[in-house]
Amino acid sequence: MIPKVKRPGDRRVIPLEVRANVRVSPSFSRLTFGGPALAGFTGIGLDHSVRLFFPRAGQDRLWLPSLNNDAWMAQTMLQPVSRRPWVRNYTVYAYRPDEQELDIEFALHGDHGPASAWAARARPGDPAGIFAEGYSYLPPDGADRQLLVGDESALPAILSILSSAPAGLTGHAFLEVPESADIREHVDRPEGVRVTWLPRDGSGTIPGALALEAVRQAPGLGAPDYAWIAGESRLATGVRRHLVGERHLDKKQIAFIGYWRHGRSSPG
Repeated sequence: MIPKVKRPGDRRVIPLEVRANVRVSPSFSRLTFGGPALAGFTGIGLDHSVRLFFPRAGQDRLWLPSLNNDAWMAQTMLQPVSRRPWVRNYTVYAYRPDEQELDIEFALHGDHGPASAWAARARPGDPAGIFAEGYSYLPPDGADRQLLVGDESALPAILSILSSAPAGLTGHAFLEVPESADIREHVDRPEGVRVTWLPRDGSGTIPGALALEAVRQAPGLGAPDYAWIAGESRLATGVRRHLVGERHLDKKQIAFIGYWRHGRSSPG
């Protein structure tokens, strides 16, 4: 499930430090990162993805790769675990070039995963680093009616996409979150885009299952001009299969990204 991605022109390893850690809701924290090395960074908006480097528990400093191309991965994996940082993909939620700051939102799930555990305890001054990857939200010209679907791992990306969407965009966004308290009272979006929140609220369902079923059962959804789906792997593939098989969308009209798989941890 490798999506088509548009790469930014400036791709380099950027050392940063945590400047703030704000609990947005029970399941989300927003970390602000900053530093002079952000000068010249290109903030794309949309689902602009970066590799986030952060230290493992017990490491007293953060090692960062020195290669400013895709060889950074091999260089990193060759490091002993005692030196190697954790690396995970995240969306740049907001970028403020004048302050040399950017925000990244983390979906928290206790200590089930190194990123969640680190984000919960990160404090101002803690080291981090990023490497820009690009964005996969690439609607064709004239795609004025769109469908956006995601679980909590894709929420920051969809909120960023909506906030930078043209005013005339119409369509529907299905947003699945762990709890009702995670629902945002205000979503910056075009007036013609309807947002449906889908909290699990302890139902025990696998993340993404509510969003998949909501899309399947949505009355009047029709066939959008373009669809962007991300989150748990079965959500992404399930919605794509439904759109192609039941709503007769061309596969070229669909971007689908499996950010993670339920029950399986990411390598690193």
